[in-house]
Amino acid sequence: MEYTQLGRTGLKVSRLVLGTMNFGPQTDEADSHAIMDAALDAGINFFDTANVYGWGENKGRTEEIIGNWFAKSAAHRDKVVLATKVYGNMAADGEAWPNHDKLSALNIRRAVDASLKRLQTGHIDVYQFHHVDRRTPFEEIWQAIDVLVQQGKILYVGSSNFPGYKIAQANEIAARRGGTIGLVSEQCLYNLAERRAEMEVIPAAQEYGLGVIPWSPLHGGLLGGVIKKEVEGGRRASGRAADALANTTMRAQIQAYEDLLDKHGVEPGEAALAWLLTRPGVTGPIVGPRTAEQLESAIRAAELELSDELLAGLDEVFPGPGPSPEAFAW
Repeated sequence: MEYTQLGRTGLKVSRLVLGTMNFGPQTDEADSHAIMDAALDAGINFFDTANVYGWGENKGRTEEIIGNWFAKSAAHRDKVVLATKVYGNMAADGEAWPNHDKLSALNIRRAVDASLKRLQTGHIDVYQFHHVDRRTPFEEIWQAIDVLVQQGKILYVGSSNFPGYKIAQANEIAARRGGTIGLVSEQCLYNLAERRAEMEVIPAAQEYGLGVIPWSPLHGGLLGGVIKKEVEGGRRASGRAADALANTTMRAQIQAYEDLLDKHGVEPGEAALAWLLTRPGVTGPIVGPRTAEQLESAIRAAELELSDELLAGLDEVFPGPGPSPEAFAW
């Protein structure tokens, strides 16, 4: 496993990030623990979660599963760079009491303590804002974060689903305050089929020294050989992939993608992950395996080298928007 610095920090993280969103809803605790064991054995040291994972009445369950795994061995927590998130409404019935969601100083303080308890740990390595909060000023957010850093409860702060201008705003205000490191990472939707992040988000992240952590690298399964699976096994696409394939233009694009990779003898899902690892500014994509076999496929992708010919072919099938501002101006 290769490692890299997380943005401008001294923190070394694996180039694959273990996503845990399926732990609880789709993967039971025993299998989740087995996947984390296998990830650590493969050298993956960067684990990502969120306080809302588990969903519905089981919000927080994913953090609990991770916490129980940490409790099995001190070596687990010692080796893992742990990232979780704050923003979402944690009420089981979906109706948040005032100040029980978003990024007020009060909710950040409450949420971090609750996450620490579920995770059975004394600190969170990367505490991430799961979404922008349009009502709370960054001066308030950074003041709350500074206190948590001083208390030793968190070390670094990242963002998720932030537009480029919010990355800039957050870090400019952090710089004016002094003594605040600001955002060090950004999780964004980024993959071959969804490249809009290249216009503003990734350039902003690079300018301010944030590591980019793409989520949904297979675009909800669309880039994982979905048409081939339909033909060979009768397994029909669902969710985002099914919606995309209902569009005849997109279906033709995915067919061209799968044909190209078949020509080069490369598995679609592994190629999609390997492509992200070639992209400027990318720290590592989040892989969210439901099974040990899916994790093994992701690990193979980290070792896969794509030829220049194949990379050029992928750009032809999925052309990016081009650099900003030229993508929308002269």
